[in-house]
Amino acid sequence: MEMIEKTVGKLLEEVAAQYPDDMAVKYNDRPYQRTWKEFDEECVRFAKGLMALGIGKGDHVAIWATNIPQWLITLFACSKIGAVLVTVNTSYKVFELEYLLRQSDTKALVMMDHFKDANYVDIVNELCPKLAHNKVGSGTTINPMLPHLRHVIYVGAQKGEEVPAGMVNWEDLPAMGEEIDHETYEAIYDSLDPDEVINMQYTSGTTGFPKGVMLTHRNIVNNGKAIGDCMNFSHDDRLCIVVPFFHCFGLVLAVMASLTHSTSMVPVEAYRPVDVMKAVAEEECTAVHGVPTMFIGMLEHPDFSKYHFTRLRTGIMAGSPCPIKVMQQVVDQMGMREITITYGQTEASPACTMTTTQDSIETRVATVGRAMPGVECKIIDPETGETLGPGVPGEFCARGYNIMKGYYKMPEATSQAIDKDGWLHTGDLATVDEKGYYKITGRIKDMIIRGGENIYPKEIEEFLYTHPSVKDVQVIGVPSQQYGEEVMACVVLRSEEKAPTEEELKAYVKSHMARHKVPKYIAFMEAFPMTASGKIQKFKLREWAIEYLNLQDAASIETA
Repeated sequence: MEMIEKTVGKLLEEVAAQYPDDMAVKYNDRPYQRTWKEFDEECVRFAKGLMALGIGKGDHVAIWATNIPQWLITLFACSKIGAVLVTVNTSYKVFELEYLLRQSDTKALVMMDHFKDANYVDIVNELCPKLAHNKVGSGTTINPMLPHLRHVIYVGAQKGEEVPAGMVNWEDLPAMGEEIDHETYEAIYDSLDPDEVINMQYTSGTTGFPKGVMLTHRNIVNNGKAIGDCMNFSHDDRLCIVVPFFHCFGLVLAVMASLTHSTSMVPVEAYRPVDVMKAVAEEECTAVHGVPTMFIGMLEHPDFSKYHFTRLRTGIMAGSPCPIKVMQQVVDQMGMREITITYGQTEASPACTMTTTQDSIETRVATVGRAMPGVECKIIDPETGETLGPGVPGEFCARGYNIMKGYYKMPEATSQAIDKDGWLHTGDLATVDEKGYYKITGRIKDMIIRGGENIYPKEIEEFLYTHPSVKDVQVIGVPSQQYGEEVMACVVLRSEEKAPTEEELKAYVKSHMARHKVPKYIAFMEAFPMTASGKIQKFKLREWAIEYLNLQDAASIETA
């Protein structure tokens, strides 16, 4: 694959010149529709508005919102002037927001009013009690603990309407930007380099504090191009985007894949099965992305049969291990014959491997594909660093254009993640076959070691999915004084009627799998703890299980 050596902002300008009157963005649930030319011009107006506030090249602008139009505009406006977009998880509360704004040196925060149980206005006022007395646009510090934060920009009010005290009205930005002459804007725009950081994404922080992953224009543009190529994307496609923009899944696998192929975007503000099905059907989308639980939610919805996905052909299922049974249902019942699987992590911006539309269904449901163009992949022994051969499980490592610049202000953590030869050590367990197709078997820390036997949760999960009563399942290791760890299966059932007992499920596994893989514990649950981007948090399941099973004593035993 030939590398694209352009900034995100430049690429948007070129697509707008090539397809000025074709649809770039269309929302199904609100009156927002823009052609590529209209969208590009709108982003320039808001870029100048940010400049009028004093936002310049290299400054950090955080965005705290769902998949609303202003999110996309902020991304591309920042990309036009070299500002770094810091993405904020929509589920954050005050403690998490304070950490992110401080660690990222954010200068301006763009935010909506609220989402679910989080009132963003209240949270920001709690964090910055002096904000209400701040002179709007003054550029003064509004919290000594956040010395870089100068502006809070509020999305949700009309032009001229009142906004929460001390905040800038988003709708006023274009008028403010009129004071910036075009030559000044062009000088910054022309000075930008594809190898400069455009985006900082904070890892979910399953261990320790979240780390700010620094991604460049070159990282995300080229990864988006490679992803779209694997899906055979073109100008004729329409992608329904329901995965969060704040996550690489939304920003790169969706928005950048669309931009690099001039593919129309149909965003959905937040995941609700009916909203997604409605958007895909009414806008005749050809593609939709999602994590497995999103697809399960649609397939299991009582209104599923009311929607017809006449043009739907492709998309990506990723974010957590993809059950083979769910993949097959998506192909058979949603018409996604060319659905793909990709694997990676934020530090790789994010995709390292991917299946293509040309791969057989068997390959697409059983593997995460081959190394993407421009990316080297290998499996190593995590103890010795030795490269392992086909079929031998080890740690997945990647190297190439897609690897992050590093963690923001965390050089030690960066050197732990990326070795001296440029290989990113993912912490994921995987195998590769003779043809170069990879399978992810779990996290190194998720692997269950029971009495010296290595047990891979995904293998047991895939088998339990074959039980007709099992809707969803997660297998974890829990502490054991005798064996070090025991296997526990957390199960979501399809219905209470004719539900199997714990013993019946254990017998089901025992009749098909080795004795040491049979779960000692089974818990029936209604749902699993998840991140806002749909990733299941196994570490929270473990914490819950230790309490639920009264295993505190076993958990306190120190191991080497």
